[in-house]
Amino acid sequence: MVTSRLGLKKELSTLANSGVKELKKGDILFREGDASDAMYVIKKGRIAITKAKGSKEIVLAELVAGEMLGEMAFFDDKPRSAGAKASVDAEVIALPFVALHAQFKTFPEWLKAMVKTVNSHLRNANSRIKNLEQATTEEKEMFPPHMITKLIAIISLIGMKCGEPVEGTEGHMVIPYSVLRNYCIQVFGAPTNKLDKIMEVLESKGYMQVEDIGEGKKRVTCKDHEFLTKFVDWYNKYLFTEDSKRTTVDEKELLPMRALVHFAAKTQAAENGDITINLTEIQNESMKELNQLVEVFVFDSLAEKGLIGERVSAEGGKLTTTFKLDNITTIYPFWDLVYTLLKVPSNR
Repeated sequence: MVTSRLGLKKELSTLANSGVKELKKGDILFREGDASDAMYVIKKGRIAITKAKGSKEIVLAELVAGEMLGEMAFFDDKPRSAGAKASVDAEVIALPFVALHAQFKTFPEWLKAMVKTVNSHLRNANSRIKNLEQATTEEKEMFPPHMITKLIAIISLIGMKCGEPVEGTEGHMVIPYSVLRNYCIQVFGAPTNKLDKIMEVLESKGYMQVEDIGEGKKRVTCKDHEFLTKFVDWYNKYLFTEDSKRTTVDEKELLPMRALVHFAAKTQAAENGDITINLTEIQNESMKELNQLVEVFVFDSLAEKGLIGERVSAEGGKLTTTFKLDNITTIYPFWDLVYTLLKVPSNR
């Protein structure tokens, strides 16, 4: 047994010397749902453990030098149950499972069984906690993500089924409120108070108009049925796409996206749809035109996600970026609506 322990110590020492990985602040170590092939010991810096929550990302914990992460998957080969990224510049030591499994085989059977049992219990406990937290969160939220798609899909469906065009307008249609309520309750089993509330939010964004005409009746006018239908298709696809394959726009990135849309309107697009925009000009003019300062560096995260090009130094020390205008103008209003709805407080 002494020889085995010495062998393990030697093996881990070899792995530690060869498996050091450097991470810059914000670098992803692994994503939720990734296949598991190694555990890690933090040598320097801090690593954030993250979970996707709807369209957001929350930090569950922050680990520091000397702590280990990713070890649970060693025993059951399950995908990563959470993500990990560098909170600051960091170094981690990767301990590949292939090498560790070779050492683990030398352990007594009773010890292997005990360690696997403890690991299984921890996973089950984490799963139960996650389910309880999700249920509690959905009770507190007025519009959990899938409720958003359900309610707006009802509006879109009834608009297609029995919407009446409004003469003298472009694309406006009147949707019978009674039919909306019936489908909401009887077909989709959704609460009508949430239907009323989401229409109120859509009205504030200019997509609908809801007028009280007395005796509990309402005149509901959809001003942009096409947008709502496209939104449902887009958000539903997003929600059912694997985390590792979808691009999530953070709420803080809405401002630079709004700036791109605003200033792109003054810029001539190339034949292929590319827009080259002066980021230095945006920074200098944003306070006057948008009433908010949009600094050059806030566009970096959009570039990291591939939504726009990297910053490029141009003549006169100016900084520019190039992007497809449709990529931004299509998703910006979608994400703007998502974050508006996610922030609506519950009535409970």
